[in-house]
Amino acid sequence: MHYRPLGRSGLSVSEIGYGAWGIGASSWVGATEDESVRALHRAIDLGVNLVDTARGYGESERIVGRVVRERAGDEVYVATKVPPRNGIWPAPRGLDPAEAFPGAHIRSSLETSLRASGLDHVDVLQFHVWSDEWVGRGDWPETVADLKRQGLIRLFGVSINDHEPENALQLVRSGVVDTVQVIYNVFDQSPADALFPACEEHGVGVIVRVALDEGGLTGRITAGTTFLEGDFRRRYFRGDRPAQVERRVAAITADLGIGPDDMAETALRFVLGAPAVSTVIPGMRSVRNVERNTAVSDGRTLSADRLALLAEHRWQRNFYS
Repeated sequence: MHYRPLGRSGLSVSEIGYGAWGIGASSWVGATEDESVRALHRAIDLGVNLVDTARGYGESERIVGRVVRERAGDEVYVATKVPPRNGIWPAPRGLDPAEAFPGAHIRSSLETSLRASGLDHVDVLQFHVWSDEWVGRGDWPETVADLKRQGLIRLFGVSINDHEPENALQLVRSGVVDTVQVIYNVFDQSPADALFPACEEHGVGVIVRVALDEGGLTGRITAGTTFLEGDFRRRYFRGDRPAQVERRVAAITADLGIGPDDMAETALRFVLGAPAVSTVIPGMRSVRNVERNTAVSDGRTLSADRLALLAEHRWQRNFYS
């Protein structure tokens, strides 16, 4: 496993982190706790030292906390998220920050997370939505600073709204935030336009989510793919979207001269090709997925020619809407 600095924080994090949404069994169908625990232990065995969870991920915080406590001899950093008090994703324009992240709500959510996980602190506390209109407004900065002074959190971050990397530029430039979490993949390359340069300039760590486009960039989504009731991917890949994805992935594999089974590895290597990226957090619900994804952190990078080819496959759309 290779490691990278998490911005200016002084922490060194594994290039491959652990996305723990799927193990919470709240929006993904098929996870079992026994397999999730085995997968997380295996990830730590293989050098993963950053686990990303959230208050809103069902049983995820509890499972993550259990494993981290069982691995007390290993330094594993836990990042979690505070949901907006008003329950609105994404944050609409014109919303007062007091409606989404008042100080009392931030503290209460963190206390709930700590009880659920059995941990005495979290390493990165992130807002689960963000609006740059909130910079310099509300009491959240004072609350975050106080939580740091108390040792309840190390770092403060935000999870940027889906496909809106430009909506955190003011925050990054303000010096208040330590990390940003953002969608970045072969299809949505927009963070590289302005957000990544700003993060490099201001020493902000970058946590990349959805590197595999919720499965779209694994090479396994085809026109006939369906998902079970209760799985959020049933909505994400509704209608003719699987067929669209299949065509796009086929064009990528043809350009690169690779097979569909090589797509996931290529997609992860593309993300790690961006110097601003600190870590990428693919969801991993099985030992097999853990071993396959962590193997990508082997020091090998895609060639400039391949990166240039992949840059031509940019596809801006929002399947979450």
